Amino acid sequence: MKSRKILVTSALPYANGDIHLGHLMETIQTDIWVRLQKMRGHDCLYVCADDAHGTAIMLSAEARGITAEELIAEVKASHEADFAGFHIGFDNYYSTHSEENQQLSSSIYQALDANGHIARRSITQLYDPEKELFLADRYIIGSCPKCKAPDQYGDNCEVCGSTYSPAELIEPRSKISGAVPVEKESEHFFFRLPEFRDMLKSWTRSGTLQNQVANKLNEWLDDELHEWDISRDAPYFGFEIPGSPGKYFYVWLDAPIGYMASLENLCKRSDYEFDDYWKADSEAEVYHFIGKDIVNFHTLFWPAMLSSAGYRTPTAVYVHGFLTVDGTKMSKSRGTFVNARTYLDHLDPEYLRYYLAAKLSSGIDDLDLNLEDFAQRVNSDLVGKVVNIASRCAGFIGKGFAGKLALEPDNLPLLEEIQGAAEEVSQFYEQREYGKAIRLIMTFADKANQYINDKQPWVIAKTDKQSSELQAICSTGINAFRLLMIYLKPVLPAMAEKAEAFLAVDPLKWSDLDTLLLDHTINKFKPLMTRVEMDKIKAMIEQTQKNYETQQSSAKKATKADQQSEQDNTGFEPIIEFPDFAKVDLRIAAIVAAEQVEGADKLLRLKLDLGKDKNGETIERTVLSGIKSAYAPEDLVGKLTVVVANLAPRKMKFGVSEGMILAAGPGGEDIWLLSPDSGAAAGLRVT
Repeated sequence: MKSRKILVTSALPYANGDIHLGHLMETIQTDIWVRLQKMRGHDCLYVCADDAHGTAIMLSAEARGITAEELIAEVKASHEADFAGFHIGFDNYYSTHSEENQQLSSSIYQALDANGHIARRSITQLYDPEKELFLADRYIIGSCPKCKAPDQYGDNCEVCGSTYSPAELIEPRSKISGAVPVEKESEHFFFRLPEFRDMLKSWTRSGTLQNQVANKLNEWLDDELHEWDISRDAPYFGFEIPGSPGKYFYVWLDAPIGYMASLENLCKRSDYEFDDYWKADSEAEVYHFIGKDIVNFHTLFWPAMLSSAGYRTPTAVYVHGFLTVDGTKMSKSRGTFVNARTYLDHLDPEYLRYYLAAKLSSGIDDLDLNLEDFAQRVNSDLVGKVVNIASRCAGFIGKGFAGKLALEPDNLPLLEEIQGAAEEVSQFYEQREYGKAIRLIMTFADKANQYINDKQPWVIAKTDKQSSELQAICSTGINAFRLLMIYLKPVLPAMAEKAEAFLAVDPLKWSDLDTLLLDHTINKFKPLMTRVEMDKIKAMIEQTQKNYETQQSSAKKATKADQQSEQDNTGFEPIIEFPDFAKVDLRIAAIVAAEQVEGADKLLRLKLDLGKDKNGETIERTVLSGIKSAYAPEDLVGKLTVVVANLAPRKMKFGVSEGMILAAGPGGEDIWLLSPDSGAAAGLRVT
C-alpha cells in the first residue's frame, strides 16, 4: 500500500470561551480519522489553532482589565489542556495571532489585490459615539420594527422571527455603552467573490463535498453570491491591512489562513516542508472537518481566495451537524451545555469518544447525546463485551500457564473471520461511517463472547487448570480481544495503551491484524475500563447548572453594583434626562374588564379604556399586570389607573402585554390604583 501524505484540520475554537461538548464532537471525529491514517502507516498531520481575533476578544480583555494578548494566551492554555484530556492528538496546536499568520494573511491579501480581486467603496454603518467603534449587528439592540418587542438584536427578532437591518430597529442602542448609535461612513475592502462563480460551481461538484452540502451551495452560487467585506475599522484586535492604517482584516479572513500558519510553524520545528502541502500542484491531500454553521467560509470564500492567491484548494471539506443532548439544543440552564473540564471532572473521556463514534456517520444530520443510552451503550459494549473477553480469559492463562499463550488457537476460523474484516472496517473509518464500523466490530465481540460461553473454560479449569484445551480456548479469546482492540484503537487510544501493556506488545498498528499472538507471554490483567455510573452523569449535569447559576448571580451582582455606584454618586437611582422622560406617554385609563391568567401566580389580564382617538374611536389596550396579590379581578372593574400608553408590546409567557399600568405601595396586598373619581376622566394625559 502506497503511503499517503495528508494534512487534516478541524475548525478553530474561538479564543473567548471554554471548550464544550459541541467542539469535542468535531475534534473527536477528526482525531479518530487521523489516528486511523497513522495506524495504517500514512504520513498524516493534524493541525489546529485558536481563532484569536475580533471585537469580542478585544472587549472581553478590556472588561477584565488585561490585554488581548494576555487573554488569548490564557484561553489557549485552557483549550490545549481540555483537548489533551480527551486524547486529541494534534501534531500542532497554534494561534491565529502569530507572526506566521500575519505574514501569510498579508501576502495572500496582496496577491488578491494584485489580481484585481479586491474592491474598495464606502459604506454606512451604525457607530457607537461613546465607545468610538463601529457596531456589528450583535452589539446593537432595540425594539423590533415589526412586532415592537424590546431588547432585540440588530439583525433578527427572537420574538416574531423577523429579519431586518440594524438601521430599522426602533430606538436602537449600543449593547456595549448604551449610547444611541449614529450613522457613519467608512471605506471598506471587499473580496470579489462573484468573479469565482464558475470556478466554485466546478469545485463544489468535484467530489470535495457531501452532496447535501453541494446542493445547498448551488442555490447560493445561482442566486446569492455577493462581494465579501474583509475589512474592519480600528479599534479592532487583529492584523492591520498592509498599506491601510486603521484598517484591519476581518477575523474570518485570517482564521482559515491560520490552518496554513499552524502547519508553517510545525515545519519550522521539523523536517516537513510547507510547499509540499499548499503549493498549487501539490500531490498531498488536505482535509477540513467543520460544522454546518461555517460552510460558506470554508467552501466559498476559502477556496476562491486560495485559487486567486496561487495555492491549492482542499481535497475535501467534511461537514457535520450539531450536537444535541437528550433530544434538545444544549442548554446552560438545564445543565446540558457541558464544558470539557466539567465532563472530565466526572467521567472518563473515552466514554464520550466511544459513544460519539458509535453514532457518527458521514452525513450532516445532528447527533443526539442521550445520557441514559450513553451509559447503557458504553457499559454494554465496552465493559460487558470487549473488556469482558480479556477479563474472562486472562486469569486462566496467568494462573495455569504463567501468562503463556498457546502455540495454536482453539478456533482459528473465528480469528480469521475477525481478521478478514480489516479492509471493510478501515473503509468505514475512512468514509467517516464510524457507526457502521462500531456495529461491525461489536458483532465480532458478540461472537467471541458466545464462543467463550459455549466452551466454558471455567468448567474445564475446575478439573484441570493446566489443560492444553483450556490454554488454547483462552488464547483464542485473548487474540480475539487483541484484534478488536486494533480496530478500536482510533476511538479508544488510552484503553488501547492499557491493552498493549497487558498484552506486552509494542503499540498496535493496523498491519498487526495480519498476525496472531501465539506462544507469547502476557502480563497480569488489570481493569481496562469501569462502568458508567448514572450518579456521576447526574453530578456532571448538576455541576453545569450550578456553574451557570453562579455566573448569572455574579452578572446580576455586577449590574447591581454598577447601579449602586451611580446612585451613590447622584443621591438618586440612575437619572435620565428630560427628553427621555418626555417620550413617556402616561394616561389615566378605566379598567373595563379583568380576569385571572391561567397558570400565572401573580398576573391579571386587564382590558383598559384609554378614551377616544382623534377620529372618535375608543382606544383599548390589554395589559398583563402583576397585581394579583392585591386585587380580585371583580374588584378592579370600574377603577382607574395610570398606564404607560406608548410602551412597546411585550411577548410574555402568558400572552402579549400592550402597555404597563402604574401602581404604588410596598407590595403584597398593599398595591394601590386610582379609585373612580368624577373629576378624573379616562384618557386624560398626565403631564
